[in-house]
Amino acid sequence: MDKKYYQLLKKQFSSKEAVLTEIINLSAICELPKATEHFMSDVHGEYDAFNHVLRNGSGSIKEKLRDCFPEFSATEISSLATLIYYPQEKLDSECQLKETEEFENYCQINLVYLLKTVKFVGQKYTRSKVRKAFPEKFRYILEELINEVDSTTDKRDYFDSILSQLQNLGELTRLIVALADTIRRLTVDHLHVVGDIYDRGPYPDKIIDRLIKMPSVDVQWGNHDIVWMAAFSGSPLAMMNVIRICARYGNLDILEESYGINLRMILEYAERYYEPSEAFQPRLVDGVRLSDDEKALLNKLQEATAILQFKLESQLIKRRPDFQLEHRDVLHFIDFSEKTIKLGTEVYELTDFQAPTVNPEQPESLTAEEEKIISHLLNNFRSSDKLKRHVEFLQEKGAMYLSYNGNLLIHGCLPLHENGDFKSFTVNKEAHTGRDLLDFFDQEVRKCLAHPENSTDLATDLMWYLWVGECSSLFGKTAMTTFERYYIKDKKTHVEKKNPYYQLREEAEIIRKILENFGLDEGGHLVNGHTPIKEKNGENPIKADGKLIVIDGGFAKTYQKETGIAGYTLLYNSFGIQLVAHQPFSTVKEAVEKGTDIISLKRLVAEVDQRKRVKDTNVGQTLLSEIADLEVLFEHYEEF
Repeated sequence: MDKKYYQLLKKQFSSKEAVLTEIINLSAICELPKATEHFMSDVHGEYDAFNHVLRNGSGSIKEKLRDCFPEFSATEISSLATLIYYPQEKLDSECQLKETEEFENYCQINLVYLLKTVKFVGQKYTRSKVRKAFPEKFRYILEELINEVDSTTDKRDYFDSILSQLQNLGELTRLIVALADTIRRLTVDHLHVVGDIYDRGPYPDKIIDRLIKMPSVDVQWGNHDIVWMAAFSGSPLAMMNVIRICARYGNLDILEESYGINLRMILEYAERYYEPSEAFQPRLVDGVRLSDDEKALLNKLQEATAILQFKLESQLIKRRPDFQLEHRDVLHFIDFSEKTIKLGTEVYELTDFQAPTVNPEQPESLTAEEEKIISHLLNNFRSSDKLKRHVEFLQEKGAMYLSYNGNLLIHGCLPLHENGDFKSFTVNKEAHTGRDLLDFFDQEVRKCLAHPENSTDLATDLMWYLWVGECSSLFGKTAMTTFERYYIKDKKTHVEKKNPYYQLREEAEIIRKILENFGLDEGGHLVNGHTPIKEKNGENPIKADGKLIVIDGGFAKTYQKETGIAGYTLLYNSFGIQLVAHQPFSTVKEAVEKGTDIISLKRLVAEVDQRKRVKDTNVGQTLLSEIADLEVLFEHYEEF
C-alpha cells in the first residue's frame, strides 16, 4: 500500500462521508448505459457532407425523435430534425415565412418539443453530465424547464411564466439554438475520425476547425494527413507532394487563402519552365469552374512540383537504403536522349515528358533557383499559424492506431506476408512488426513534429515512407506509381499491388490474430478506412465474419462514381454496432428549406447479449480503478 498516495488522495475529500458519496456516485455511473460512439473516415475535405453527418448523428437524431414522439408524422419528424441540425438557419427561414405572432407561436411549440427531446436523450446520463452539456448562460433556466416540461400541476404556471418572460426578452430563439446544440452533443458522445481529413475536397481546414471545438474526439492518422503534417514539419518532399495534389484537384485556395501560404515563387517558376500537358489536366469535381488560363497554370504547377518531388525522392532513396525504395528511383532509370524509361526488364516510351531543369548526369540535383524556392516555401509552411494549430491538434488527438472499448482503429492496414505472418520493417538493424511497427512509426512521427527545423533526419524521412513505403500501415502497397500514371500510357505499369493484408482481412482468424497482437479479445472489431468499398459492384464493407468493418465509402466526390454511395459511418451504442451507408448530400439551403436529409441505410454489425454499461468501456475501467482506491481510503481513512 502506497501510504503517500492515499494521503494525497485524502486531501481531495473533506470527510470520510465525502469519500463514501464519491464511491456511490462513481459506482452508479458505472451502471449507466454505454454512450454512443460515432466513427467516420476518409472525409477528404468534404466539409458540408461531413458537417451534415455530424449534425444528424448518422441518422441517430431522427431515430431518437421517432422514439420520443411516436405520434408524429414523418413530415413533423423531418421538420423538428432540421431544427436540431441547423437551428439558426431554420429559425431564420421560418421567421421570413411567418407573421410575427405565428413565428412566436412556432418558437414556443418547438421549444417544448426540444425540451422533451433533451429529457429523452439525456436519460442515460447523469444529471451532472446533462447540466454540463448546456451553455453556461442558460444552465439554470434549462434545468428548470426540463424538470417541469411535463408538469400538469400548479407548476405549469411557473413553466409558462418562464417561457413568456424569455419571449419578452427576445431570448427564445437563442434558447432553441442552445437546446439543439445540446441534443446533438448528447446523442453522440464521442467521435472517432479514422484518417484522411486532407486532400481532394476543398475544406479540410474547416473540418479540423470543427473537430477542435468538439468535446470528445480522436483521430487515427491517414496517409493524406501524415503528408500535410510532414510538410509543416520540415519535409520538402512532402511539401512538394501537398502542392502537387492541391494543383491536381484545383484546391490552391486551401494553401493560399486558408493557410496563408504564398506560392508566388513556385507559380512563376512553373510558368517559366513548363507547358501544359494532357496528363496534368486538373481533376475538378462537378460544379467547379475555372478559366482556361487558371487550368493551364494548375497544369504547369502540377508538373513542376512532380519533377521536384521526383528529384527530392531520389535524394531520400540514396540517403535511406533501409527503406528499400531503390526500385522507385525513377529519374535514374530514364534515357533522356531517347525519352524512355527502363522499369525492371521492360523499356517504355515517355509521353509529354518535360524535364527542363533536370541534369541527366545527376537527375536528383536541384538548381540554385529550386533550392531557393524550396527554402522559401518551407519557411512559408512553418510560418502558417493556422496550419500550426491544425497540426498541433492532429498531434494531440491523433495516433497511428487506437484501442478503444475493445475495438482496434487503424486507417490502412497491418502489413502481412502472404502466409499471414506480420511483415517486418528494419531500420538501423532493428526489426519492427505488428503492433511494435505502429508504435515505432508513432514515436518517429512525434519526433519529426517536435523538430520542424530538421529536413533530412530519419524521423522526417520516415514521414515520407509512411506515404509511399511497402511496410507503411498507411499505404500498404509495393509501390506508388505516380510517375507511371503521368508519363507512361501502358496501364499495366500503373497498377499498385496491395499488401496481402487486403486479401487476408476477409479471414476471421487473421483479424483475431491482429486483435490479439494489440491486446484485444475476439469480442472486439477492427475498423479500417483508406480503401473505398465499391458497394455498387457488390463489395461488402463487413468482412471476416463481422470482425472487420471498412468505413471508406466515398465522402470524396471523386470516388462516388466508383463506390456508388457517399460514405459509410459506424455507430456503437449500448445495444451494439451499426454500419450506416449514406447517399450524397445536396446543400444546407435545401436541407433547411425542404427538409432534405442524407438518406441513410443502417445494417446491424454486432448485437450484444447484454446491454453494454459504462463499466464495460475504457472510461469505466478507469472509474473502477478509482473506486478501488477510494474503497481502500474509506476503509483506512483514520490511518492516513
